[in-house]
Amino acid sequence: MFGLTEWISSHLVPQAAVRAEAWKLGGRHLGDVAAGAHLELNRSDLTPARRALLRAVLRNAAHPGETDI
Repeated sequence: MFGLTEWISSHLVPQAAVRAEAWKLGGRHLGDVAAGAHLELNRSDLTPARRALLRAVLRNAAHPGETDI
């Protein structure tokens, strides 16, 4: 059940927040946004909101050009 709530909450992240986080991840991980998001998702101290944001970044990286409305 937790997986479903996490999936739903990751779809509620504003697109502007996703773009901003992707920019920050690119800076921290030498331009590799997806790899940076994966590395940071492996941390044990993530809040649910941070985890949702990183998942949204990964989803956006997998499907560029799609926007959530």
